[in-house]
Amino acid sequence: MAVGAPGVSDTDPLEEGDTQRGGPPAPGGRPGRRFTLWLPLLALPALGLLALASWLGRHARPSADEWCFVPQARDQGVLGLVDQFYFTDNGRVANGLLVGLYARFPVAGHQWYGVVSGVLILLVLWAFLARILRRTHQDTPPGTALFVASMVTAVFFFATTNTYKTFYWPAASVSHTLAPVLACAAALPLLAARTPRGRNAAVAVVLLAGVFMGTLSEEASVVALVLLGATVVLARWMFVERARRYARVWSLAGMAGVAVGTLILVTSPGSRNRRERYDAETVSMLAPESLVGALEQYVQILGTVFTTWQYVGAVAAGVVLGLVARRRPGGGPTALLPLRPLPVLGLGLSALLVTGYLCAVITYPVFGDRLIRTERTWNDYLLLYILLLVAAGAFLGRALRPREGRAPLRTTLVALAAAAVAVTSAVSLYGPLRDLGTAMETRADRWDRQDRWMREQADAGATTLPYRPNSVGRMLEPFGNQGRNKWPAQCIARLYGVDEVTRGTRFPQ
Repeated sequence: MAVGAPGVSDTDPLEEGDTQRGGPPAPGGRPGRRFTLWLPLLALPALGLLALASWLGRHARPSADEWCFVPQARDQGVLGLVDQFYFTDNGRVANGLLVGLYARFPVAGHQWYGVVSGVLILLVLWAFLARILRRTHQDTPPGTALFVASMVTAVFFFATTNTYKTFYWPAASVSHTLAPVLACAAALPLLAARTPRGRNAAVAVVLLAGVFMGTLSEEASVVALVLLGATVVLARWMFVERARRYARVWSLAGMAGVAVGTLILVTSPGSRNRRERYDAETVSMLAPESLVGALEQYVQILGTVFTTWQYVGAVAAGVVLGLVARRRPGGGPTALLPLRPLPVLGLGLSALLVTGYLCAVITYPVFGDRLIRTERTWNDYLLLYILLLVAAGAFLGRALRPREGRAPLRTTLVALAAAAVAVTSAVSLYGPLRDLGTAMETRADRWDRQDRWMREQADAGATTLPYRPNSVGRMLEPFGNQGRNKWPAQCIARLYGVDEVTRGTRFPQ
């Protein structure tokens, strides 16, 4: 019987339990009124980080791959860039579409990308967490989901070892920062569905989202496939009986979409061209030396991530969530089972380790031992890690919250300590962000002066122009490696309409 077909109860299967609904609320009562005042305030440091980063985005300028994207989008439009991605570059149709939307506006597109994507990601995570709380029948004070989402967003963007490539470099962000968040967005119709029509729409959305994901990011697709596959196999332990079939149908639809998108990508002329370029220089990803090398790099990546102390802010936000959340009176048993620490955290950690290694296997043939320095590729599974930390904190907070009556002094002190840790984690990220902003401002000034000068010279009839490399955030610029690496000098020449760009020695005054 199809999902939502006649004969199936109109009640939402994700909210049905195995026992009668309307039971008494869990001990501890509703969240105290005191939390309604300070929870929204706790979000301010993390939101301030996003606001500061958005303001500093005015210093972003094209670099690396975007030297090639900008003239292509200018000359051929967004569809021309999509065509280039599919037939020439890599086959990532959805990636080409998103890149074209900002590359069509060369400098302005780069300046506005950070604030637009940052706000979008915050809103998606806010809605995602709020819906999860609702589906698990948790009653929380106003501002709880916003606080947790803002902390997740802050550490996701700014606790990384290279914020520029995570937040400010659009070419990397659409593939590795935005992609996993879009996967969360695909689950929103599922979490909001309450009627057969809504459930059918959720299945259709995840199918289309899977196709889009398959042509956007190979690494994010791998993470999605592993998580959806785990849902299909483990639905018996994750959902109540009446919700299992629908959860499996939804997950299988998502997997089918990703499979179709991946098939479109790998059979494209662009993907074949990319494989031919790299196959001559690297070994197969399934070769023993490649698998071992990927594992060695992945262990180093985990060492870096696990020792970055600011991620404890996500745990602290989870502790606060666990302390203030209460089962909604009359909400019945929770739909997501088991909401017990060992099953949830064990499955989550297993998924993290598996998906992270698979992403390393995919990218190792391209980057080799430089994988430890390509932080942008970590983001595809880093969001899962941060959400797992929030869950761990929430379980800890739930274990520490009072069983009855008003919160005892110990619980109040734990809440204050967790709040202090979350705020400290967010505040500690301001310094590195300001330093990056200073470096970006310096580059923007030099970039603008050089841009004006090169346009003036090109308009005067020059056919060869000198270009002084000007990098920030370890971004690639032409004439790297002591001048031996000329890429993307030819793209810069195309942008300014000259025959050749040579290595310059100073910036124009």
